[in-house]
Amino acid sequence: MTKRGAAAAMAALMGVGMLAGCGSTGGTQTSAAAKTSAAAEKTTAAASAASGNSSSGDVSMVFAWWGNQTRNERTQNAIEAYEKDNPGVTIDGQFSEWNDYWQKMATAAAGGQAPDIMQQDYQYINQYAKSGQLLDLKPYIDNGTLDASKWDKNMLEAGTVDGKVIAICAGMNAPALVYNKTITDEAGVTIKDNMTLDEFVTAAKTIYEKTGYKTDLSYGTVQEPMNYLLRSDGVVLFGDGKLNATKEQLTKYFQVYEDGIKEGWELGPDVYADITIGSIEQAPIVAGTSPDKSAWNTLMWSNQYTAMNKLAKEGMDLEMTTWPSPDPKKSDFIKPGQFFSVTSGTKNPEEAVKFLNYLINSTDCNDILLGERGVPINSDVADKIKSQLDETDQKIYNYIYNVVQPNCSVINPPYPDGYAEAGKALNNVVEELCYGQIDASQAAEEFITQGSAALAAKAGS
Repeated sequence: MTKRGAAAAMAALMGVGMLAGCGSTGGTQTSAAAKTSAAAEKTTAAASAASGNSSSGDVSMVFAWWGNQTRNERTQNAIEAYEKDNPGVTIDGQFSEWNDYWQKMATAAAGGQAPDIMQQDYQYINQYAKSGQLLDLKPYIDNGTLDASKWDKNMLEAGTVDGKVIAICAGMNAPALVYNKTITDEAGVTIKDNMTLDEFVTAAKTIYEKTGYKTDLSYGTVQEPMNYLLRSDGVVLFGDGKLNATKEQLTKYFQVYEDGIKEGWELGPDVYADITIGSIEQAPIVAGTSPDKSAWNTLMWSNQYTAMNKLAKEGMDLEMTTWPSPDPKKSDFIKPGQFFSVTSGTKNPEEAVKFLNYLINSTDCNDILLGERGVPINSDVADKIKSQLDETDQKIYNYIYNVVQPNCSVINPPYPDGYAEAGKALNNVVEELCYGQIDASQAAEEFITQGSAALAAKAGS
């Protein structure tokens, strides 16, 4: 596949989440009486739900998620434990790779066959919520079926759209620059936390000069790094119906790509032509076969660090730090690694919420899951499982709590409608830039035109 073809495929994958709006489902929510349950009833309901006890008879539900094989195995084991403790409840676990997941969800929603519980992502929750496909969980929090007393309140807010709680954070996450310390040590370069963009570029040049290894600036998935950088300017890149960045602001960041290609220290687009964009297994940092085809770093997320570490070759010491930015504290944030949502068309909303409560609040369940989706939002659960984690997962916990949390800002609002199309425009423009077809200034102009048009076309629809 050519690189342009790979970019087109990625763009298509980014866009399929928009198809979910074609489906229309209606759901049953708790009554006003349920909201005003007595305190004793709340306590009983919360305790029953946390343990996973079901009294509703035979129930069959579908739970869908994306992820790697480790996530698949742990989640299936947690399902089996829940079914064992809840006779009569059957949960069909449906696992997909990220590249297939959103197409499957879009198709299922359009056909009125959405799963009862689905794993959600921050970039899609607005679209699913506005199309009425996600159940409002606030009544279940109010009546105690879903116990939010030990949750990080910012993460609860992150899953709230128009006053409705439509997604619960499955694990806290943060941007993470993973780097090969073996290479940086060879170059005599120290990679520190909260690097500025200038410090990062200087380090990248030195590493290339001393070792021949290049820098992975992100390719085909540029929307998150660009959004991150613009936060340092106080800009939320993707607005409702428009881009919020100026040509000058965009040009200075596109210039980093242009300079890196011209000066040789950045991986060229040809390296990505025959790999699957976004695949951890094919990331140049672990899959590269020679310095000119490899990278000393990659931009990813903290909850992917464990999987990346398992791919490290012998003699490769992978460490983790923050993404670079002109103002790291303004740019950095804690993000829901994924969400869990209950779909509004479920025939068993109460039972679906009980299972969701089990996933989030049960220490027995999380003894199985072990924070693979990110640091748990329930503080008691997080404290309990931390001691059971290996050295790699302990690093993730320490990174979230000791590096990111003290030096970050509130996450941007969920992405607006049109984000997928605007992201496609951004990646296409970066492709043209890296192939030398346009310069940084022209890239900024093209992106403003194309990205704003994509957002405007979806605004209010």
